[in-house]
Amino acid sequence: MTTEPPGPSTPENPPPDLLAVLPRITQLSSALTKGRLIEHAAEAAGLTLDRPAVGVLVALRTADKPLRIGEIADRMQVVGPHVTRQVQALEKRGLVRRVADPHDRRASLIEPTEAGTEAANRYVTSLLGWFAKALADWPQQDRDDLTRLLARLADDVTARLARFDEEEGGGV
Repeated sequence: MTTEPPGPSTPENPPPDLLAVLPRITQLSSALTKGRLIEHAAEAAGLTLDRPAVGVLVALRTADKPLRIGEIADRMQVVGPHVTRQVQALEKRGLVRRVADPHDRRASLIEPTEAGTEAANRYVTSLLGWFAKALADWPQQDRDDLTRLLARLADDVTARLARFDEEEGGGV
């Protein structure tokens, strides 16, 4: 019995390996959203912040340096006004502060306060602890492969979306 090789990949004829990944991406997204992982991690960390506010703190925590509003927005993949509102709310709670940008006196940078850093650390510890438990039975090589491939996927998808946004009417 001979099998015809698949024809070229088109929107009507996607590669089977990618078609098999789509339900898994949807499953993972749904599990993380419906399972309220972000909210559970925030509660476990003793935070009474909404998801966008936690996102700002995590963006600052992972940056390990003060950031401009636009840089935070880029890291969170949202628009600047959303971040501005979150930063203002976090400032009122004493979790972030504005500092002068040493390269542009007209601009300010956002950095976490000591309380903001502690809150972000508690949240990250809680979240990573959950993932560590989920992956506890995985061999180290599988965990290493997941880290490598997930980083590559995130980078490639982000770069492709950036190119798509830059192109007028470009195809996905």
